[in-house]
Amino acid sequence: AMNNVRHIRQTLGLSQDALAEALGMTQGSVSQYELGSDIPPRVARKLIDVAAGRGVDISFDDIYTSEAA
Repeated sequence: AMNNVRHIRQTLGLSQDALAEALGMTQGSVSQYELGSDIPPRVARKLIDVAAGRGVDISFDDIYTSEAA
C-alpha cells in the first residue's frame, strides 16, 4: 500500500516531528505511514486539515494514490 505522506509532509515543509505534533501522534507513527502503513481515514482527514491550515489544498486521492501509479 503506497501513500504520499512523505511527499505531502515535504510539501508542507514539516519534519516528521512537526507533522506528528500537528496530527497528535508520535514521530514513529508518521514514519510508519511514510514507510507504507495503511492510513486510517480519520488520520487522512486530519492531514487534510493540517495542510489546509498551511494553505495547501489536498484530498483523499492525494494521500492514497501512489505517485508511481
